[in-house]
Amino acid sequence: MRVKTEAKREAILEVASQVFQEMGYERASMDEIAARCGGSKVTLYGYFPSKQQLFLEVARHVGERHLGPAFDDLVPGSDEVVTVLRRFGEKFVAFMCTPEAVGTYRMVLAQPLQSGIARGFYELGPRRGNETVAAYLQAEMEAGRLRQADASAAAAQLMALIGAEVHHPLLMGAMAAPTRQRIRQMVERAVAVFMAAYSV
Repeated sequence: MRVKTEAKREAILEVASQVFQEMGYERASMDEIAARCGGSKVTLYGYFPSKQQLFLEVARHVGERHLGPAFDDLVPGSDEVVTVLRRFGEKFVAFMCTPEAVGTYRMVLAQPLQSGIARGFYELGPRRGNETVAAYLQAEMEAGRLRQADASAAAAQLMALIGAEVHHPLLMGAMAAPTRQRIRQMVERAVAVFMAAYSV
């Protein structure tokens, strides 16, 4: 009996990410992924029971790798709220603008709702992210550095503001990835609007 290893699982996720980005969800196959991994489909299915589950794990893996440092910045009381939010926002938008992020969002939105892919993606990614942001905002509200309000709603509003200038244009191919300077400016505007509503 072969023993599963975390290193092998990580290697599969890396290869699968490349295949999904190159071929799209529909055309990507477990055969192709197994072949590129240098193993068998039996081994692949031993780690991931379906292509859908593998795709969702790839999306979660990519998000955690790129956004982990951004969410790690959300430490209550570590700095001025506006500074923390700007720092977080710049990292978040920079990730949103990567080909990986744009491609993954497009693949998710292209799937029928009945497949459950969109909901699974939301639960593993955006929902968890919003909960992390809400926890930070709640702590800052309790410390008196932000006005008391519904932290979950505030988190949703903050995330919407941060992505407002890039999310839809990028998904629809209406703009190229912005420069770091432009990202900084967009995030500053978003955080300014948020702070106008929630500062004490």
